[in-house]
Amino acid sequence: MRRLPTFAVMAVAAALVGCGEPVDTDPGEVGTVVGEAKPAAPTGKKIGTILNNSTLHNRSRITYHNGPVMPGSSNVYLIWYGNWAGNTATSIITDLVLNLGFSNYFLINAQYKDAAGVGPNGGLIYSGTVNDSYSRGSALSDPDIGAVVMSHIASGGLPLDPAGIYVVLGAADVTATSGFCSQYCGQHSSTTFNGAQVKYIYVGNTDRCPSACSPQAVGPNDNPGADGMANALANELSAAVTDPTLGSWYDREGFENADKCAWSFGTTYTAPNGAVANIHLGSRDFLLQRNWFPTGKGGVCAMSVTGALQDIANGLDDLG
Repeated sequence: MRRLPTFAVMAVAAALVGCGEPVDTDPGEVGTVVGEAKPAAPTGKKIGTILNNSTLHNRSRITYHNGPVMPGSSNVYLIWYGNWAGNTATSIITDLVLNLGFSNYFLINAQYKDAAGVGPNGGLIYSGTVNDSYSRGSALSDPDIGAVVMSHIASGGLPLDPAGIYVVLGAADVTATSGFCSQYCGQHSSTTFNGAQVKYIYVGNTDRCPSACSPQAVGPNDNPGADGMANALANELSAAVTDPTLGSWYDREGFENADKCAWSFGTTYTAPNGAVANIHLGSRDFLLQRNWFPTGKGGVCAMSVTGALQDIANGLDDLG
């Protein structure tokens, strides 16, 4: 996704489908926040054109800018914001997080190390969940999103975990006023709380804007809103572990790893319900955009390390 320093989110701006940049929010409530937001797909974008859009952001090499990465495995905490009663998204997204870590897909992120040669190991650990019934209303500013996370840490509902990623999942009637659906489909940010760096993500239910943020009309899990969220969340988690404070891995245009492959899904297959999918995790099929595997020359969009190495061996490096 693209780093957009003008975003007021964070007063800033990360996954799907796209990404953003740093900005001060309300220091009195959540501290200084930096983040990024993922650009939404062009209105009316259909699955056929999405699948053919593999090199949209692959014009420059991704490089390291001396910031931190999240070493080892990361703990993922889910915050279900709004009304999710009866929505299968709660099980679909939980299953994604339970099975994404150490998958061939997420292991691509182990390529992104810091100056000491330490980086993510491709692991994600589902570590807890809480529900939040509109504690900050249905229109969330960026400071509001940070405040939601901080409130659950302060109350003891979730632990203060420097190795954690806190995911705020907005129901279909919730919007993020910094541009959910119009500027991005997901975003990631960070702030400090009691001396610890807190990394968090916002992903909304794409039923709110299916033409902008849902890859297809019917997803492989029969819940297009949740399937669209899964795509955005996979992107944001990749960005969060490799560029948690927006000062680490990105290209000269500001795109992070998964952003460089936005809306690019590679080889797909037909799921049992007739929808398009490209990865099987646990007991479910998903359609997740590819991630960027970096090389000295450039890199390649891929669904696995093995696939990336094979493409590179075949001379399919996406960047000249």
